[in-house]
Amino acid sequence: MAELKTYTIAAEALREFVGTIFRKVGCNDTEAKAIAWFLVSANLTGHDSHGVIRVTRYVADVRLGHTVPNQSMTIVSETETHAVVEGNHGFGQTIGPQAVDLGIAKAKKAGLSVVALRHSAHIGRIGDWGERAAAAGLVSIHFVNVENSLLVAPFGGRARRFATNPICIGIPPLDGRPMLLADLATSIVAEGKVMVAANGGKPVPEGALIGPDGKLSADPEVLYGDARPFSARNGIGAIRAFGEHKGSALAFMCEILGGLFTGGGTAGPEQKGSARVSNGMLSIYLDPNHFGASDLARKAMEYADYVKSSPTAAGIEEVLVPGEPEARNRVTRTAQGIPLQLDTWNGICALARELQVPIPA
Repeated sequence: MAELKTYTIAAEALREFVGTIFRKVGCNDTEAKAIAWFLVSANLTGHDSHGVIRVTRYVADVRLGHTVPNQSMTIVSETETHAVVEGNHGFGQTIGPQAVDLGIAKAKKAGLSVVALRHSAHIGRIGDWGERAAAAGLVSIHFVNVENSLLVAPFGGRARRFATNPICIGIPPLDGRPMLLADLATSIVAEGKVMVAANGGKPVPEGALIGPDGKLSADPEVLYGDARPFSARNGIGAIRAFGEHKGSALAFMCEILGGLFTGGGTAGPEQKGSARVSNGMLSIYLDPNHFGASDLARKAMEYADYVKSSPTAAGIEEVLVPGEPEARNRVTRTAQGIPLQLDTWNGICALARELQVPIPA
């Protein structure tokens, strides 16, 4: 395979560049910095699918009126241990931290909490919210769906019925050790990874996609068609659920918990004729100190070391635990810069020129 063509840029330069773009489209300084921080954070962890490749799509959603700058969440109802919150279609990088911080505060006081968030714009890499809770000393579990975003075929089917519906679980870290964090789409690949592949980046696995004829594929045009800019609404195929019936079952439950339970909607059919896409997230926060598990971080890391001690399978150099690849990528990319596919970089630069934003040298 030919080497992928990339443009490498330092994280801080990229954050400043992206933040300036969002200030130009109406975000206040605090929100613009938050969007840039979390998008670049995704790139640093190696999850380019949720990084700055999203910039052009986010701006398009603002221009369509689907994402509303400078919003805050609204509390619909709450008790000491739970809250239902409305995202008001604000940026997920603003609404997400507000909802997570509310859950953290309640769990710190009561021992546990549940926050049901509905109608947030794209909420970004869910691992950021698991990491935020873990840094506060809490275990957290997140079930996410995407209203009006049909992308994934159910097990045994070939037509779209789910979104990519991630699940995230975070464990408080032990000082000096990588955070234990599982953050995974219930599809074989996240939709953003198909976008990365379409932009000339890492290909998706063979068979990750399925066409309307039922044939398996790795061609991004199955999902996007041949139109530009990339939109899944232009394609006629679907992403496949991971793990056959198991991933399909989890994706289904994310639609119920992240969508219907929070008061939002499911991936489809489109709700009330609207094309607006929004995230729902049901989050559970647990304080180990209230459960007699104050030593959880140390014991969890001891178990992680035991798992890693397994003899490796043929062709595998090392057993990794959840969160370890992201931690290593963050160290490497912070030191060496963030590699972006040229199509991704050129798309952001074209938008910057339109907005009269200086492009980093």
